[in-house]
Amino acid sequence: MRALHRAPEPEVLAALLKDATLDSATRAGVLVRAGGLLADLRAAQNDGWVNQFLQEYRLNTSEGVALLSLAEAFLRVPDPETADALIADKLGDADWRAHAGKSNSKLVNSATWGLVVGRALVSESEKSGVLKRLIARAGEPFVRQAVGAAMRMMGEIFVMGRTIEEATKRMAKPENKGFTASFDMLGEAARTFPDADNYFTAYEQAIIAVGKDPGAGHSISVKLSALHPRYEVAQWERSVSALTEMLEALAVSAANKGIALTVDAEESERLEMSLDIIGAVAALPALKGWDGFGMAVQAYSKRARPVIAWANELGRLVNVRLVKGAYWDSEIKRTQEAGLSDYPLFTRKAATDVSYLACAKDMLAAKNIHPAFASHNALTVATILEWAGDSRDFEFQRLHGMGEGLYERLVREQGYHCRIYAPVGGHRDLLAYLVRRLLENGANSSFVHQLADEHLSDAELLADPAEKIAKVGGTRHPSIPLPIDLFGADRRNSTGIDLQDPPLLEEVVKTVSKLPFTPGKAVAPDVGAAVERAQAAFPAWAATPVDERAACLERLADLLEAQRGELMAIAVQEAKKTIPDALGEVREAVDFCRYYAARARDGLMPIELPGPTGERNVLRMEGKGVWATIAPWNFPLAIFLGQTVAALVAGNTVIAKPAPQTPAIAGWAVGLAQEAGIPDDALILLPGGPEVGAAIVADPRVAGIAFTGSTATAKKIARSLLDDDARPLVPLIAETGGINAMIVDSTALPEQVVQDVVTSAFRSAGQRCSALRVLLLQEEIAERTLEMLSGAMDSLIVGDPADPRTDVGPVIDGSAFTRLMDYRQTMRAHWVKTVDAPTEGFFVPPTVIRLNDLSELNQEWFGPLLHVATWKAGELEETVARVNAKGFGLTMGLHSRIARAAETVEALSRVGNLYVNRSMIGAIVGSQPFGGEGLSGTGPKAGGPHYLHRFTAERVTSTDTTSAGGNATLLSLDDMGI
Repeated sequence: MRALHRAPEPEVLAALLKDATLDSATRAGVLVRAGGLLADLRAAQNDGWVNQFLQEYRLNTSEGVALLSLAEAFLRVPDPETADALIADKLGDADWRAHAGKSNSKLVNSATWGLVVGRALVSESEKSGVLKRLIARAGEPFVRQAVGAAMRMMGEIFVMGRTIEEATKRMAKPENKGFTASFDMLGEAARTFPDADNYFTAYEQAIIAVGKDPGAGHSISVKLSALHPRYEVAQWERSVSALTEMLEALAVSAANKGIALTVDAEESERLEMSLDIIGAVAALPALKGWDGFGMAVQAYSKRARPVIAWANELGRLVNVRLVKGAYWDSEIKRTQEAGLSDYPLFTRKAATDVSYLACAKDMLAAKNIHPAFASHNALTVATILEWAGDSRDFEFQRLHGMGEGLYERLVREQGYHCRIYAPVGGHRDLLAYLVRRLLENGANSSFVHQLADEHLSDAELLADPAEKIAKVGGTRHPSIPLPIDLFGADRRNSTGIDLQDPPLLEEVVKTVSKLPFTPGKAVAPDVGAAVERAQAAFPAWAATPVDERAACLERLADLLEAQRGELMAIAVQEAKKTIPDALGEVREAVDFCRYYAARARDGLMPIELPGPTGERNVLRMEGKGVWATIAPWNFPLAIFLGQTVAALVAGNTVIAKPAPQTPAIAGWAVGLAQEAGIPDDALILLPGGPEVGAAIVADPRVAGIAFTGSTATAKKIARSLLDDDARPLVPLIAETGGINAMIVDSTALPEQVVQDVVTSAFRSAGQRCSALRVLLLQEEIAERTLEMLSGAMDSLIVGDPADPRTDVGPVIDGSAFTRLMDYRQTMRAHWVKTVDAPTEGFFVPPTVIRLNDLSELNQEWFGPLLHVATWKAGELEETVARVNAKGFGLTMGLHSRIARAAETVEALSRVGNLYVNRSMIGAIVGSQPFGGEGLSGTGPKAGGPHYLHRFTAERVTSTDTTSAGGNATLLSLDDMGI
């Protein structure tokens, strides 16, 4: 099973194609069945206003996306002002008039005209102050109430009931006759332990309610991630044992009530954990003889087939629900971000269909599996029917609100069994669930979407997926590159380590737990001699062709990856980085090397400029001389090397000074750089404290300085560079800190906000330049968000950074610890939340501090201390202005579902990096160039296209090519231009 996890797609599909390929007779029978199912589906699409409404506003229209976005956010907005802004944002730009009168349903057309009128009211209210006041009395509340009713109606479509009692009653209605349900207590993963407790209680109550009538045949679906907030590989020990106990309790209860229980499938990194839990519960003597235990398998996974084989070997009957898969896009993105070798799933929809069919064939033949086939695809259903023959010993499944018409005749006339996967919960809570399901089934490649496309013929709809995959040789989708090729031909992406793979994580833990060397004693550096050596080496290095200098950087990148384990060990032991942060450190250093090599080849070559005939003008970018690079301890490899290799590839020699706390990793990096071909005198390591840095800066032979650190030190360097009247003007590239703010309005999804706040404020013990320092919450959502944040913080582990379970390690040294703890103590009366931390070592407990007003915070506190203040609805612009007034300008975050809010913040904020609806840390080289303005830096941005030019002297040579005679170019022209 493990071998298939990230195996190449052609290799995995070759085995699957054998069983998914139909012979001509079977294929003919499948097409006959599928044709009838298509007719049923089309009839259902035209039956009822709900289906017609969804057909009219599909996800390939801006109006469909607008409605979905409105549904995702509207019901959770508590204040009318923001609700109106959200309505204006989503309704205002879409062309609702284009849909007017097009539907066969009067109700759909009425709804469309309501949207047309709503848009008109919104648009006019924005244009006219008088009209805006008028609508404030009548129009906006009317529109708001109408939208609220519409959103709740959409909730009815996709949610079976707000309570389990309501859901079971609805299942008894005539439209569900013949169908059974698998009730899913609606919600995503638990963020806090109270969340998990609430979900567990909801599952218990659902089992009791459904168990009152076991003859109805309904069942319960359980998400393991809803039962534990830290259901992740690094927390295997505590989460798997706890989840096994909880699933055992639920399964025993279901068995006693005589109903079935199925464990849902989740992201690929949780698969092995899930199998451990399911396997342990399946083996319980208390469940012997109960045939209601089940699990879901996702066919888009390369490991789907062996998971089914595993289930068949559990020694008991298992209900297996086969689904296509629900996390496809997020799995792709996470794999790319992590720089892993390949994807854990198939990149083509047809490949998933092939996998589904091969798995279905296995399930039909298995002795210990009761199959359940969840699909809305007529071809898939027809194939299973053809294979099953006269058997009825299996069931189909579909999502509530989707696939209506596909199974009705099969159930009511032909005796097949179909179960409806039925979400249960408050309509406010459908949020992410609704979005994911609609996007999944509304994607261009999905059968549901294609069925609604009148341009597709039946033959195209029912094309054989096995034939499609065989035709392309099982290859990956051409628009989805492997992670290593993410940045195209220019450069390779840095490779990562799959820290969600338990054996790999175990190896990493062993590697980082010990230093790969014995630290030596520091030797007092001779600054003057070092500068003299670098100055003497400059002419030869500057004369080295750009391509050769770039090649040195690429060789250095390869060496960094080859010695990644040793570098991670030093980062953990010396810089006190957690394992994920240490890995990220090495990858960023690699990315800097390859990115600057590519940019040098592209941007540092001579450029011939236009001019009058008989003249040649050439712009050259050349090294300036000796550069000093002064690096911080918080990124002792990535920033240290990033600054240094940028100066080197631009043709300069470099004196590189690491932070006094982290000389070892810098020494290792310089050794690798010299091994990569950079001459010893072109790159000279000069460790030491502030006095060494001051001596380097003061040396008049230093032609430029790149510094990352505190604003105070950057100002001190800038002043010293101007003190010597005889010294040339020396360029200073400075990246400093900031009072980085995240603004959150009432449309934001609280669960996502909390996750991003914890990451931004507390990862790396808050010791990142970009870390979140002040959270600005709209008043109406402040208390609820802080309650959820407090719960999420309860699950944090503060401890040894070499332990994979650790979320927050120590701060860098005693000086930083004392400064932070003293300040924290002065703010004790304002603590909202703090967590336990070890008393031995430099561990600063992550702490949330409530401010009365943003004006109370005027300096950066470089550690895991998060300040919180509130702002009033309608004062977004004023809030941004108050942040700008602090004078810092490094990073800012915004969480909002209002696109115009994002546009406003983008236009008004004075920061180098703005992050919308995501965390504020982890800038990627070449994708998110990093650096601030104001008190936060000088620019240009590191990892960006303009960075290298700052390290160069731009020189132009203008030559009169006619000086030796006439203008040869003009004199050689022929008469063809006549």
